[in-house]
Amino acid sequence: MPVDGYCERTGPEFWSEPVNAWTNVAFLIAVFLAYRHVRRVGAPACVNALVVILAVIGLGSFTFHTVATRWAAALDVTPILVFMLTYVIVFARVFLELRWRWAWLAAPVFVAFAVVVNLVIGGGSYLPALLGMVVLAVLLAVRGERDYALWFAGIAATFGVSLTLRTVDSAVCAGFPLGTHFAWHVCNAVVLYLLIRVAANRVAGRS
Repeated sequence: MPVDGYCERTGPEFWSEPVNAWTNVAFLIAVFLAYRHVRRVGAPACVNALVVILAVIGLGSFTFHTVATRWAAALDVTPILVFMLTYVIVFARVFLELRWRWAWLAAPVFVAFAVVVNLVIGGGSYLPALLGMVVLAVLLAVRGERDYALWFAGIAATFGVSLTLRTVDSAVCAGFPLGTHFAWHVCNAVVLYLLIRVAANRVAGRS
């Protein structure tokens, strides 16, 4: 039985969400651009790993919006969660310049932060990611890294728009049957590309 969670889906067919499915090409474009940039600046393996996870995000999302089963939903969500956890570790290593043995602790700290946010505010699994970006921007501002703080503030604002588009998908169905989930894909591809790019720039000493 297909998971009917989005405005565009009208039945169990493979191509019942064509726009939601094909807009995952945006993630693959982001992969190409991110890979090219990471290679150009000579970023380390941890940043390259983010590019690989980004590719898996695109493939997993495409699978879910075509097959639309519960196991496909896991393929959609899990790589995103892996990206979040990997990114906070990379942030601790690259931006805060912590040793690896301490940088790994950023993952459980983020999980605890996400639990607290959802208990106090609610909002599902992506609100902690949005607030987390704001926290990263503040941390960089406090450290005097104004340019990078502005990067993260801008990325957080873009993700805020993206999250809004995801949230209102079902609400606009009556007047706009296509929905807005496809725009979440496009905006998220931009957000993830920028997150990888700014990490690569930090390693290369750029802004």
